[in-house]
Amino acid sequence: MSKRALILIDIQNDYFEGGKWPLAGMHSATANAARVLAATRQAGDKVIHVRHEFESDDAPFFAPGSTGASIHPQVQPLPGEAVVLKHQVNAFLGTDLKAQLDAAGIEQVTLVGAMSHMCIDAAARASSDFGYATTVIHDACATRDQEFEGRSIAAEQVHAAYMAALAFAYAGVVSTEQYLAG
Repeated sequence: MSKRALILIDIQNDYFEGGKWPLAGMHSATANAARVLAATRQAGDKVIHVRHEFESDDAPFFAPGSTGASIHPQVQPLPGEAVVLKHQVNAFLGTDLKAQLDAAGIEQVTLVGAMSHMCIDAAARASSDFGYATTVIHDACATRDQEFEGRSIAAEQVHAAYMAALAFAYAGVVSTEQYLAG
């Protein structure tokens, strides 16, 4: 039995053009996530999809039961693949994600999805803190421009800063090509 799992975080419709909270580079990140997903399925490794819904209908995005909160068609779960519903930034907080990983004997976790500076960062740090060997596939993640003290920070810079921080102590941070060449 494989000890590896791929966790796809928040690859949901609201993060794409036409959604309520579009991210920079989400199409290319999702295309890369789909490639990793296909390879993971072929290898027989565990796949877990994480889907975020806010608990209120007046949420800025990912409103309960909305089309925007649905997983994007490019990475739809297959029958038998776990889908974890979360209501917090961290996919481990208030969910059974860790219990599912532990029940399957998982030792290595690979993360893809969105947003780099929030849910990917939180999950990578928690995964590492729980003792899993953690990998983040940087070009299979996306984020958006941020603002701090009246300055706009481009999504590309936000993403790079978070990937650099994770790579420093929490995760192996690699490209899709590096990961697939394995």
